[in-house]
Amino acid sequence: MEDYEIKPIIEALLFISAEPIFIDRLKEILVGVEKKQILEKLFSLQEEYTRSNRGMQIVEVAGGYQMTTRAEMAPWIRELEKIKTASRLSQPSLETLAIIAYKQPLTRAEIEAIRGVDAAGVLKTLMERRLVKIVGRKEVAGRPLIYGTTREFLLYFGLANLTALPTLKEFSEISEREAEPERDAEQEMTMVVGV
Repeated sequence: MEDYEIKPIIEALLFISAEPIFIDRLKEILVGVEKKQILEKLFSLQEEYTRSNRGMQIVEVAGGYQMTTRAEMAPWIRELEKIKTASRLSQPSLETLAIIAYKQPLTRAEIEAIRGVDAAGVLKTLMERRLVKIVGRKEVAGRPLIYGTTREFLLYFGLANLTALPTLKEFSEISEREAEPERDAEQEMTMVVGV
């Protein structure tokens, strides 16, 4: 690894980590780089952030290092959090949106048949938020409206297009992986308790 590569790698690791990163962990990741060199690059980054008056800073926390926002940014962050909170989707909205995303175009009756509850209010909310739109009418008796997702839906979830949605197989693999640690913990507890 070249010397000039170390600092941006440390910066990227600090940026993505939700918890402080310890120097020993950085040394494990940056194979062949000495602890002294890692500390030099880290301190250099800290100084750059301080000197350039950025909204972020690198601080020592609980024996490790972490990238955080500067305290002076708190008022703006609170404003963003208000917007985020207001823009969160309820569980019924997410369920309905998932049904529409995967099975579109479909009618309100088809959505309700899958969910088992009335979807009028949720559809209205999703349309107000421009995540769902009316894409036409179904060619059956009564010609009910059919719904599909919008460009805003793709933006909201960070998708390039609908083919970027996870497949059902991917969902079940994720669910299985998340369930395994729970099973392992349950098995350990059973062995410890002797039940």
